[in-house]
Amino acid sequence: QKRLAESGGGSVQAGESLTLTCETSEISISWYCTAWFRQVPGKEREAVAAIDFAGSETYYGHFVKGRFTASRDNSLNTQYLQMTNLTPDDTAMYYCAAKESSVPCMEWRAAKDYDYWGQGTQVTVSS
Repeated sequence: QKRLAESGGGSVQAGESLTLTCETSEISISWYCTAWFRQVPGKEREAVAAIDFAGSETYYGHFVKGRFTASRDNSLNTQYLQMTNLTPDDTAMYYCAAKESSVPCMEWRAAKDYDYWGQGTQVTVSS
């Protein structure tokens, strides 16, 4: 059952930027840890970013290297992933995810930890 909806993917040239948006009207993300993952065919889904309840603490995958910024607006039930200086290696399907948690959100960094997902938005970066 889809609970989240991503948008903002597309095809860009290397060095360009994209901002992904994840919205939901079915849960109140104020009570959820949220995250972004990505996946290419034949590989496991990997964590891009995780963000805590208030949006004050974030985790980024090693490959981000300061290029991406994850944020959220609990009043809009929306989370964002701003991506800059994109490279062809960033080409993937990007997913947003959410999880209810009674422990700090930074504990949850694996796809298997998350309960609610969107259908994904494709990001394609050409050289």
